[in-house]
Amino acid sequence: MRYLSVTETAKKWHISERSVRNYCIQGRVNGAFLIGKIWNIPENTEKPERSNKRKEQTTLLDILQEQKASKYSGGIYHKTQIDFTYNSNHMEGSRLTYEQIKHIFETNTIGVENQVLNVDDVIETANHFCCIDMIIDHAKAVLSEKFIKELHLTLKRGTSDYRKEWFAVGDYKKIPNEVGGMDTALPEEVSDKMKALLTEYNTKEEKSFEDILDFHVRFERIHPFQDGNGRVGRLIMFKECLKYNIVPFIIEDNLKRFYYRGLKEWDNEKGYLTDTCLTAQDKYKEYLDYFGIAY
Repeated sequence: MRYLSVTETAKKWHISERSVRNYCIQGRVNGAFLIGKIWNIPENTEKPERSNKRKEQTTLLDILQEQKASKYSGGIYHKTQIDFTYNSNHMEGSRLTYEQIKHIFETNTIGVENQVLNVDDVIETANHFCCIDMIIDHAKAVLSEKFIKELHLTLKRGTSDYRKEWFAVGDYKKIPNEVGGMDTALPEEVSDKMKALLTEYNTKEEKSFEDILDFHVRFERIHPFQDGNGRVGRLIMFKECLKYNIVPFIIEDNLKRFYYRGLKEWDNEKGYLTDTCLTAQDKYKEYLDYFGIAY
């Protein structure tokens, strides 16, 4: 069988090359496959039909799942993995640079010259990539204690904390902790508080942007794990945005202090956290605009 390039197919179908690539990424071109970064399209494949029906529109989640499955490099999945992992880990003290995170994701190797890297930073980087895959794969699932614990286990697996019996990786904390000088739920309270939070949250069939933020604030105040609560919480927000077709967002490091202020002041002024997350959402919309993804 003869295969055509994106350029040849675009001329044949009388559409733009971007449209051809989008069809391929969305899995709508039968038999198309990638070799490196080049799409190979069977010569006899017919042009996909356009659909104006809302129920058939391709969502961001559809595209993320397709790009993940096809290992497509250079798209929104690739961008999300690197930016989300760098910023979320960096907020929690990771010393890896953006370029180092990018290198690890793209090559699965670590390039080090006259530099000492923290092993946990590297492991948690690779683990966070897996966590993002988890929330993409299970975006439509009902949020549960089991899934949240699996996220934490995936994030912390293989780290130095994983070797500490008292740390309880993948399970709720055993020792009291605090965040930002504020008390959090005691270990013996966590299970009941998490069940109550999830029961109330899951009662609503549809979730708004504010519902997702409210859940996040209450989750962080419970602080159910010994460490990793912020990263798990932000992964949950991203998952829930995908589930309800809300444009997700990545809290970048330059928004860190506004984000923490928003968490602290939520009961008094919801606008602090809301505006911070909307600013982050606008940034993600710029990515979607660049890749030609509707929202």
